[in-house]
Parts: sequence; C-alpha cells; structure tokens
Amino acid sequence: MKVLFFLLFFISINACEKNVSLPVKQNVMDDKNVVDLVKNNDAEGLRMALEKGADVNTQDSRGRSLLLLAVVGKKMKIAKLLVEYKADVNLQDQQLDSPFLFAGANGQTELVKLFLKNGARFDVFNRYNGTALIPACERGHVETVKVLAHTEGFPINHVNRLGWTALMEAVILGNGSLKYQKIVQILKDKGAKDIADKDGITALEHAKSLAYEEIVKILES
Repeated sequence: MKVLFFLLFFISINACEKNVSLPVKQNVMDDKNVVDLVKNNDAEGLRMALEKGADVNTQDSRGRSLLLLAVVGKKMKIAKLLVEYKADVNLQDQQLDSPFLFAGANGQTELVKLFLKNGARFDVFNRYNGTALIPACERGHVETVKVLAHTEGFPINHVNRLGWTALMEAVILGNGSLKYQKIVQILKDKGAKDIADKDGITALEHAKSLAYEEIVKILES
C-alpha cells in the first residue's frame, strides 16, 4: 500500500513539473533604447523596433518625442521614417516645442511641408503662445514663411503672448535686409494686417522709426 502511495505521489509531482511554464524572456525595447536609436541615426534599427511594437511617440525625460529629437538633430531619414509610422507631429515637450513648431522656427522647409501633409495643427502654440510662422519671420526663413503663409487656413494674423504678429516680428526683430523685405511682402500679399503692439505702435510705425525704407514702401503700397 505504501509503495503504491509513493508511486502515485511521484507520478503526480512529475506531471506538475512538466506543466510548469518557465518565464519567457521578452524582447521588448525600453524607451531609452528607442531614443538612442534616433540619436544614433540608426534608421534600420529604429524600423525593426517599431515593427516589434515600440511606441512611435516615445518621449525622453524632457518630454521630447522621437520625432522632435529627429527634427532637432536634423535627421531627415529618421524623421520621414517616424512620420511613415504615424508619429504625432504636434506632440509637445516640456518647453512646448513640437516637431512642427520647431521645424517652422528653424526654417526646415522640407519637414514643414511633410508635417503639413501629416496632421500639423494650427492651434498648438509654442511657449510664447506663437505659431510656427512667427519665429520663422523673426529669423528670416523666407521659404518657410512662403509655405506657411500660402497654407489654407493658417492663422497669419495670430498674436502671441508678447502682443506681436508675424508681420510685427519680421519688422522689429529683423534687420530690414532683403530677406525681411521679402517676408513682409509675402505676408502683405497674403492678407496680413498691421496690428499694433501692446504700446499701440504698428509695424509700419516701427519700420519708419528704424529707417527701413523698403519695408515702409511695401507696407504703404
């Protein structure tokens, strides 16, 4: 009887051991590794990670998305790959930079065009409550200004937290040179209004006080 009992006990234990499933080591890439792939410009590695389920909208410790990191690092191939996998072009970091806003501010016209075709929003603003157009005008990015100003529905007369429009920044933060003259002409042609600043001074009045004669002619024409 005892022999039969031990035999049955041994068979039961052996069966249980065979049914125990050992933990499977998962090949899941953590956020840091995905971020590193972008920083290292590893397009093939990134594509593999995305195919295996990595979050295309992963953000680093500063809230910068993979796409924003690619834009900041001027990694065009990586940026296009992320957009292909439906990365959010409006996702903002802790400083309220987004891929679209940053590309506009820094004159990355090709990316601006790409983002406009892939969901760029005009109601997402930077830390100055400004659009992509305003800093593009300030910094003299003529081609970027042209693209944005000719985009249907873009808020060309948006006023930022400082009380300035794109036209105002082109005048008071520019230097009156040819590229700023071109920007003022583009804005005027697309219906930009000369909205006064918080002190009640218009862009035309600023242009006169700064002796920007060509810009004065454009605004008065």
